[in-house]
Amino acid sequence: MDKLRIMSVFGTRPEAIKMCPLVKELAARPGIESLCCVTAQHRQMLDSVLEVFGLKPDWDLDIMTPRQTLSAITSRCLLGMDEALDALKPDMVLVHGDTSTTFAGALSAFYHRIPVGHVEAGLRTYDKYAPYPEEMNRLLVSGIADMHFCPTDGNRENLLREGHAENLFVTGNTVIDALKTTVREDYRFSTEELNRLPYGERKIILVTCHRRENYGEPMKNIMLALRQIAEQHRDVELVYPVHLSPVVQETVEKYLRGAPRVHLIDPLPADEMHNLMARCYLVLTDSGGLQEEAPALGKPVLVLRRETERPEAVAAGTVKLAGVVQDDIVTMAERLICDKDAYERMARAVNPYGDGHACRRIADAVEWRYGLRTERPGDYCQGS
Repeated sequence: MDKLRIMSVFGTRPEAIKMCPLVKELAARPGIESLCCVTAQHRQMLDSVLEVFGLKPDWDLDIMTPRQTLSAITSRCLLGMDEALDALKPDMVLVHGDTSTTFAGALSAFYHRIPVGHVEAGLRTYDKYAPYPEEMNRLLVSGIADMHFCPTDGNRENLLREGHAENLFVTGNTVIDALKTTVREDYRFSTEELNRLPYGERKIILVTCHRRENYGEPMKNIMLALRQIAEQHRDVELVYPVHLSPVVQETVEKYLRGAPRVHLIDPLPADEMHNLMARCYLVLTDSGGLQEEAPALGKPVLVLRRETERPEAVAAGTVKLAGVVQDDIVTMAERLICDKDAYERMARAVNPYGDGHACRRIADAVEWRYGLRTERPGDYCQGS
């Protein structure tokens, strides 16, 4: 019997961190041929993750161009996927989350009448412009997908309310699987500046900020808040791996460069980012993935956005919404810097995003759909 050909499609650094463990889990199944197609929507940052996980794609669309628009990303993905699907002939395509690669990959598979599995399905803010374009991407992919792999019960409930009643699986989040591979106590950073940071002596705050909906005034406010935090707290050092987006780079240079105890560094490989997170005191971010990763490592997160599609983290107490107003960000950060009890409440809250076995559950579900196992796999239950 021929092996089942399962093709995972991704193109950004966060997608790669969450999908590489799944590609490897599928490859370990004797009845599956695990294929990997990357769009390289984020070229340099994607490649660093592939290197960490030792993964070589079977197909590389290499679509990235300077200052690329959403329309350009989507159209180049669609055209490139035609060729990849014709050549690799997968039985199923797996896409992740909510990027333009996700939408284009799912749409192309639909055009080729190939079933789609959506990893990290069911996240919602119910505001199509926040996050932009991610909220609309994931809504559209939900309408295409044949299997929905939901990190949490809440994600499944979102899909049920929208009428998606079949083939819903609660798996936990694959990013927790990734952390088991990358985080080590004896880790030494290749970025020497990170080895010299005074962990334990000062409060190291990890910062990321890059989302399109924060371009303009919100990002300016965030940078000014970061500068104010650094200037007012001598016991704090900020580490900011600056996204390669020219818009982000220009804003950082204008408002944050030269602030005391602020380390502006290049984007980090996945293993360096995870180990920095494990050693830091607090995370300030507009990223989605860090809202899941940091709590798994016992680190409080302040989200630099107006809303989050991860309300489970807010409900669990691992994450708080700080917004994009300078005074609000500073006030919330200062509370965690100065109030030990407030900090400990967040640091000790239970992460709702999984037990490190999400990839196994997804692979089991794929095998079950195609008759390679007889029993439907059980769902992830928080606290079980």
